[in-house]
Amino acid sequence: MSNLKLVIVGHVDHGKSTLVGRLLHETGALPEGKVAAVKASSEKRGMPFEWAFVIDAMQAERDQGITIDTTQIRFKTAARDYLLIDAPGHKQFLKNMVSGAAGADAVILVVDAHDGVQDQTRRHAYLLRLLGIRRIIVAINKMDLVGYREERYQEVRRDVAAYLRSIGVNAVDINFLPLAARDGENMRSRGTMPWYEGPTLLEALDAVPAPLAATDLPLRLTVQDVYKFDQRRIIAGRIESGNLRVGDTLLFSPINATARVASIEAWNAPAPAKAGVGQSVGLTLDEDIFVERGHVASHAHSAPVVSNVFRANLFWLSRTPLVPGAQYRLRRGAAETLAVVERIDRVVDTNTLASGPGEKVEWNGVAEVTIRTRGLLALDHHADNALTGRFVLVDGHLIVGGGTASTEGYPDQRRGTAPKAANLFSVRHRISRDDRARLSGHRGGILWFTGLSGSGKSTLAVELERLLHAKGYQVFLLDGDNVRQGLCADLGFSPQDRTENIRRVGEVSALFAEAGMIVVSAFISPYRVDRDRIRSAHGDVFHEVYINAPLHVCESRDVKGLYKKARAGQVKEFTGISAPYEAPVAPELEIPSGEWTPERCIATLSEYVERRLAYRPAKIHAVK
Repeated sequence: MSNLKLVIVGHVDHGKSTLVGRLLHETGALPEGKVAAVKASSEKRGMPFEWAFVIDAMQAERDQGITIDTTQIRFKTAARDYLLIDAPGHKQFLKNMVSGAAGADAVILVVDAHDGVQDQTRRHAYLLRLLGIRRIIVAINKMDLVGYREERYQEVRRDVAAYLRSIGVNAVDINFLPLAARDGENMRSRGTMPWYEGPTLLEALDAVPAPLAATDLPLRLTVQDVYKFDQRRIIAGRIESGNLRVGDTLLFSPINATARVASIEAWNAPAPAKAGVGQSVGLTLDEDIFVERGHVASHAHSAPVVSNVFRANLFWLSRTPLVPGAQYRLRRGAAETLAVVERIDRVVDTNTLASGPGEKVEWNGVAEVTIRTRGLLALDHHADNALTGRFVLVDGHLIVGGGTASTEGYPDQRRGTAPKAANLFSVRHRISRDDRARLSGHRGGILWFTGLSGSGKSTLAVELERLLHAKGYQVFLLDGDNVRQGLCADLGFSPQDRTENIRRVGEVSALFAEAGMIVVSAFISPYRVDRDRIRSAHGDVFHEVYINAPLHVCESRDVKGLYKKARAGQVKEFTGISAPYEAPVAPELEIPSGEWTPERCIATLSEYVERRLAYRPAKIHAVK
């Protein structure tokens, strides 16, 4: 028998709690005497029999008539077992709704037939889509208030369908049905709506396809802690998806270390040979590697992405607006790191679905943002693994936001740090950098031009090379086109290939600089981490030059028509359109090529070289 996690949401007063109470009654899930207790409670308050009191456990809820917290209840039919999560509909308790719905497989969206679609209805639907829930049963409730009229049912159905379609929910994943939950109409059996020939609510629930088992997803074990027990180091964690066996080789992210499972520990029981999703286990490894809380174990062939930057669909739950540059603690599983909301890419109006740039995100707002973390983080693209593609933002002790991660457009920053070949020894040159500079009249260096396509990098680099050569400098230009015809001919334009392209160019540029030459490297190099890696390895010769032109200026200079093709979807992974560009934070030199004339740009570049790279021997003071 399969299991299904089911969440029920909807606007306040649209009848969610009543529907849940009646559903439990229809499936025989209520304990003996519960109906009598609800009847007595209703009479005490001088009101009709209220099914909502079945689950409204808090006195505050009964007094105010609203559901405050999420409630989890089990019931079953002949087809399967269910875990039902009743989530609050009131705007003030949206945070509880989100946390309750995060792990659901399907949703019942309750809409009042009389009131129709409300702002909170749209907001709930949009957030459920962000959480990745696609299977939706739309229960158009309180049909008794509209005289069970088919016309009204069809009108509300069209409104809901249009909204769900506009936010990307596939029509085949939606089931509509009319209800009068208080009287049990169309819950288990049909009655006063002969025009409706579809399934009852219970039939619709039983027809929801079983979700993809987490055991079929790649292994993800989040490390909770590491214990020393006897002579053993036991790594404790929870298997969020997949499974593992003794003898498996595990890759731990983000540290990129591997070790083999020596044993799976069990308390006061024989050690098992395997473990699967949902289990909290203790592991010993065949070698001591550094592992700590928050690391993620996987199989090497299906590892998570390691990155310190990603895009996110974010819902904001704090009354203090979110603004770019704000810093929070980001939690993904047991991992926690400081994070900055670097940029608000788009703010989404969940009512009209209009979106555009914004300077802040208000309470209960939805936005697409770019987040950068202080440390590397192991995570999955949410569409690939919803269990490990979610996160929350924390301010103090409060969760202020949450969302789903998208790693599209950014490279996996996982990389081995050691050379693959052994027995390597550095060559000790007998010619110093100062010797080379004295002979050439200038020091070696890397002028790393970065900027959008069309910003003028290549044009300025070619002219600067000509000018410096005329002045007697040893100079050479490395450009994307000439490098990709040879050194990097085997690379494409995926995020991973872009990273490898820049790594190779950075090493070649450093060799030029070590030889005493000035190398002008003109590359989009969109990822800040790639440029920072070159700076870290060769910082004393690396000069980052930001050729800064706004996107609209670059598009106006699009002589090859690449931007136009990218806008039309004909060119994939195009920087600035369908792939990100991360501008330098503190470049050695910024050239506003969108504002300055080419002559002024070249003059500024030439002056910078004269000032920073010209050789000036130390003055020798004569001894009198």
